[in-house]
Amino acid sequence: MTSAEKAPSSGAREAHPEHLAHVVFIAAAAAMGGFLFGYDSAVINGAVEAIRDRYDIGSATLAQVIAIALIGCAIGAATAGRIADRIGRIRCMQIASILFTISAIGSALPFALWDLAFWRIVGGFAIGMASVIGPAYIAEVAPAAYRGRLGSFQQAAIVVGIAISQLVNYAILNAAGGDQRGRLIGLEAWQVMLGVMVIPAILYGLLSFAIPESPRYLIEAGHDLRARQVLEEVEGKDVDLDARVQEIRLAMHREEKPTFKDLLGGSFFFKPIVWIGIGLSVFQQFVGINVAFYYSATLWQSVGVDPAESFLYSFTTSIINIVGTVIAMIFVDRIGRKPLAIIGSVGMVIGLALEAWAFSYDLVDGKLPSTQGWVALVAAHVFVLFFALSWGVVVWVLLGEMFPNKIRAAALGVAASAQWIANWAITATFPSLADWNLSATYIIYTVFAALSIPFVLKFVKETKGKALEEMG
Repeated sequence: MTSAEKAPSSGAREAHPEHLAHVVFIAAAAAMGGFLFGYDSAVINGAVEAIRDRYDIGSATLAQVIAIALIGCAIGAATAGRIADRIGRIRCMQIASILFTISAIGSALPFALWDLAFWRIVGGFAIGMASVIGPAYIAEVAPAAYRGRLGSFQQAAIVVGIAISQLVNYAILNAAGGDQRGRLIGLEAWQVMLGVMVIPAILYGLLSFAIPESPRYLIEAGHDLRARQVLEEVEGKDVDLDARVQEIRLAMHREEKPTFKDLLGGSFFFKPIVWIGIGLSVFQQFVGINVAFYYSATLWQSVGVDPAESFLYSFTTSIINIVGTVIAMIFVDRIGRKPLAIIGSVGMVIGLALEAWAFSYDLVDGKLPSTQGWVALVAAHVFVLFFALSWGVVVWVLLGEMFPNKIRAAALGVAASAQWIANWAITATFPSLADWNLSATYIIYTVFAALSIPFVLKFVKETKGKALEEMG
């Protein structure tokens, strides 16, 4: 065993803070960025039909307005790490909070369609930043013994944000008489839906003033004394703080900065392990999960469901998403990543196939026949449940574990970029595909869910219980 592999002499691995509740608060405050991530991603669901009607646009243009935020997401995610290394994690959170706030105000008060699209890009940039900074900060401040549980706050916050946005949309719609364009406090209902995000955005910024800077960044910036204070705060007084600071400094010096060239190799440009990461990201999106959060209200209205009820169904879907995420958090370390992914894929195939069958029937008086309507509703919830308890969590766990140390950061960046691109592709194409043939659209998603099973069986290696140094 080399010196780099020996257990830390500071006692950090066994550290238990005197005030665990305070550490939990710190992680929860940082995870507020995940809440905004989920909220902003799903809140547009309540405005889709109103935007189509107000600006008199077709499905293709509408899809671009909805999906354009993902361009900002990709840019924000790509630049957040560099920004955080230069000015600190807390300042990065505060920038994201400001951008979230500005985006919410601009989206609520657009004077043209291009103006709305611009503010969605701004909000997307903030989402991209939050998606990177939140997990990184929590990992850097959490005691080793609690890192896994505290790290799960980010994903939990995302699914809670999705659910709360749907509940708020439902309440606003009812207050406006069930009309997305109904007047409320001088604005149309959909504008209020987008503007309400100002509240959690400001709260995120305020919370950032109540939590400490990452000790890792403080040491890198030469503020060792403050770093010692933060380490004592989050890891406890029993840790040898001098040794702990030295450990962090040595680890930072040992780290190799991976480059894009390190990912190249093999017969198909990237190394095989990188392609597997890309494949996981693409399959996660190509089953059509974001249709359930971006377009569910529109989907149900298109098959004759009352607008208010369609928003209620969107909310219940979000609750199912939370339940599935909790199940995944409980079992991912117990039964393993591969078995959970396969179970999820089988469940998604069943749910999506039933939706495709139900949507194949002609509407009667503007509605699906009773049996098919209920099948579609139950199947949609089954699909979201099985996605949430498997691919929603498992993919991120695998991407964080499966790559060799030397290329982990760079490979994860490529895989995450592939995920944003796949997300954009599904989001941008659904309205046009649904106009063409809704049932066939769900058959396409079913095929990708089915193909994910042999992909996992053949290419994905189980990472449960393995040290990161064993990967690759």
